[in-house]
Amino acid sequence: MPEIGKNSAKAWILAARPKTLSGAAVPVIIALSKSWADGNSINWIPALLCLLFAFVMQIDANFVNDYYDCVKGVDREDRLGPERACAQGWVSLSAMKRMIAATTLLAAVTGLPIICWGGTQMIAVGIACIVFCFLYTTLLSRVGMGDILVLLFFGIVPVCATYFIQTQTLSPDVLLLSLSCGLVTDCLLVVNNYRDRETDRKAGKHTLITLIGGSAAEWLYLTLGVAAVLLAAVPLKGHIAILAPWLVRHTSTWLGMKKIRYGRELNKILGQTALNILLFGIVLSLSLILYP
Repeated sequence: MPEIGKNSAKAWILAARPKTLSGAAVPVIIALSKSWADGNSINWIPALLCLLFAFVMQIDANFVNDYYDCVKGVDREDRLGPERACAQGWVSLSAMKRMIAATTLLAAVTGLPIICWGGTQMIAVGIACIVFCFLYTTLLSRVGMGDILVLLFFGIVPVCATYFIQTQTLSPDVLLLSLSCGLVTDCLLVVNNYRDRETDRKAGKHTLITLIGGSAAEWLYLTLGVAAVLLAAVPLKGHIAILAPWLVRHTSTWLGMKKIRYGRELNKILGQTALNILLFGIVLSLSLILYP
């Protein structure tokens, strides 16, 4: 990679990990599509605020992860994943601390107006998002709880909250969609931790994958995608065939993961998984509109 100036704009863009923003957008898009499919007109101001809040929280989580993994020595020289800003010296630790404070404040400011549409209960939702953003990296991801947080904060919370803000209601179908979204998004964490299972063990980081082992992790990856499709079948009124091509792609990615098993080449599977999540969100959202 070309030389990157310390604390430069390029360094901050890399630290923000813009490719991860699609994952933050998917739950909001699914919720808005379900609201539209249920006969509600989209209130675009809170919709855009939900999307912006999701983006800022994702960037904030990336900054927190970059900082604390560097401080705790998780980003070692034998790291297999993409290079991180603090560990590479692109961003100083002091500058990252200030930026974490700034993005956390920006998230609060962005989320506060949502109260006008979602009620004061949205304060508790916002606080939970911010608190667990820090707890994920500093504690919970190190004790095998990261996958539960992904299910909650990339599935249940954003889908249900966005839908509620639009409609003031919730339904079993919305909950099923939120679970489906959370499960398919967890595939990204599974393959990330699958790639890092050996280095995580050396660093004393106990992810779910280090606890269950590589072979079980491979089957977990496949199962998450299958379960996501089956859960979505109910809100889609049984029109599950529309997701069949996606499931074929997910299975193909899984087979590639099993074939590679170790090393930096798994970053290719990570990229394919990120694209799979985006495609799942797009196909599911269009399907909800086509089969209300």
